[in-house]
Amino acid sequence: MDLSKKSHREIVKVFHDRAHEYDGWFEESLVYKNELAALKDLHTALSGPKFEIGVGPGRFAGDLGVSFGLDPAEGPLRIAMTRGVSPCRAVGEALPLRDRCVSTLYILFTFCFLQDPGKVLKECCRVLKGKGHLVLGVIPNSSPWGQALLRKKEEGHPFYRHATFYSTDEVLGLLEESGLNVVESRSGLLHPPDMLKGLENSIEGIHAQAGFVVMVASKKE
Repeated sequence: MDLSKKSHREIVKVFHDRAHEYDGWFEESLVYKNELAALKDLHTALSGPKFEIGVGPGRFAGDLGVSFGLDPAEGPLRIAMTRGVSPCRAVGEALPLRDRCVSTLYILFTFCFLQDPGKVLKECCRVLKGKGHLVLGVIPNSSPWGQALLRKKEEGHPFYRHATFYSTDEVLGLLEESGLNVVESRSGLLHPPDMLKGLENSIEGIHAQAGFVVMVASKKE
């Protein structure tokens, strides 16, 4: 059996079966509040239509005004619908979208679960309009936050056991190979997990020790 296909099925199943548990994590999460704040600090004008890959229960989509969301797990999509998100059950490696039809694409807190991130990014490049943007949120594997999640993975955490965490250089390389250039970046969660006490100010640029790095990319001219 193809292990990548097996792990994909297992990831989809756990997010479907434990959709309400996962959604509940966002409710009072300082991590989520800081990630959302970093996204709202972006200066790039992001126009619609907006579409999120890996929309899950629609927390980011609902708070960022994203109307359409894709996810392979049905359970979270049902919850996303209650937040006004039009759902589509599919995978990012084969987006059910026409060429050059989306102005803004989001991949948030999902990159580590993608089976083939390079293929997903190439699909993003295909469906983005000429002046469209991809907003990508990643957890650098070298950061204290990335290291904490790697420990959870090693311990067999149900959500993270099949996750893969990347360095910021690796993500930049994948964007480059996919025909995308970074036009803005911000870093949040600058303190390690045991020192997060409230909302922090995000800062411009890519900082590998940050727990959350946002990259806004557009097509190469």
